[in-house]
Amino acid sequence: MAPPIVAIETIRWAQQPNVLWVRLTDADGAHGLGETFYSAGAVESIVHELAGPLVLGRPASAERTALELFAVASFAGYAGAELRAFSALDIALWDLLGRRCGVSVGELLGGRVRESIPTYNTCVSAGDYDDGDAFLERPAELATDLLERGVRAMKIWPWDRFAPQVDASVLTGPAGWSAVGPPGHRLPPEDLAQGLWSVQEAVRATEGRMTVLIEGHGRWDATCAIAICRALEPLTVGWAEDLMLSDSADDLRRLVTETRVPQAVSERLMSRHAYRRVLEAGAAHVAKVDVAWTGGLTEARKIAALADTYHLPVAPHDCTGPVTFAASLQLCAHAPNAMVMESVRGFCEGWYREALDGSPVPEGGTIAIPDRPGLGVELSAAFLERPDVTVTRSEA
Repeated sequence: MAPPIVAIETIRWAQQPNVLWVRLTDADGAHGLGETFYSAGAVESIVHELAGPLVLGRPASAERTALELFAVASFAGYAGAELRAFSALDIALWDLLGRRCGVSVGELLGGRVRESIPTYNTCVSAGDYDDGDAFLERPAELATDLLERGVRAMKIWPWDRFAPQVDASVLTGPAGWSAVGPPGHRLPPEDLAQGLWSVQEAVRATEGRMTVLIEGHGRWDATCAIAICRALEPLTVGWAEDLMLSDSADDLRRLVTETRVPQAVSERLMSRHAYRRVLEAGAAHVAKVDVAWTGGLTEARKIAALADTYHLPVAPHDCTGPVTFAASLQLCAHAPNAMVMESVRGFCEGWYREALDGSPVPEGGTIAIPDRPGLGVELSAAFLERPDVTVTRSEA
């Protein structure tokens, strides 16, 4: 039997206040690293106060831990901070087990079926890249630049700025408009056309060689979402993602039945049970999964298998952090129906490298999946010594 877990650490960085890392250490000194994103303070308390007593002093077992943590949390409702905490712990458990066994997590999940995976660039402004401004102001230039670097797909959200706005600076930082906010119920023709222009320019400049993916962030009602999809149909975009909130599978099915644009749904779904409702309703063409939100790799593997039974692909979400990115790649290494991996070039070439040793970086339009033990990444020793990094520890 594996040695017991003797310590849980949570690690926070002032420059990325929504990111929470979780590190587990067993009695032999082996450790594993996990991560989640959003509401880091609330998640941190769940890790130490709720999950800690169920993890400390017991052998590492991702499946058992997932079962017990879910059972305890679901007594009062499991989603939100609870499932984010459990996701981070689950990822750390898989990383620890991989390190102990000397194999990658992809091997532990059942074996690797690929060594690399295609990637698309999510056009966030970060590091040396102003992609967020570029897709609104210079979409042809942005698409051409990405294509010249070997990237064949890009994700943009050209209609979010026209949706109702709230002060979401706690999540997104100061900005004139945000991806976060309530659904819109009115999209005037001039706004629909302005958003469509970004897509048209990207397609025109690359002569159709760039696949454009549309992000919606749940900002529209069904009527507006249908209007957007119908406007996109002649441009053969790769998918439309979360134009509506993902809380009603029956309503999401309208986008599948009333338009010809493939629908990607949704990193916001937590647990395989939520995905089951969407898949049974025939409400998605692509299952979008965030391993650091939906229950970790234990749950994400089951979601990928569930999607596969419906002959549908899975596409991991990452616009969050480097350990989520690394864990998602290990899921892609194992899942036969993994379609594509999300990446943000400003993150991968910027703060991901600053925080982690061994963080993967896309080359052109693909990412090589590490085959090192565990997730194949580690928090940098120099990073952990920074004065703006804090560590909180619980022990058995």
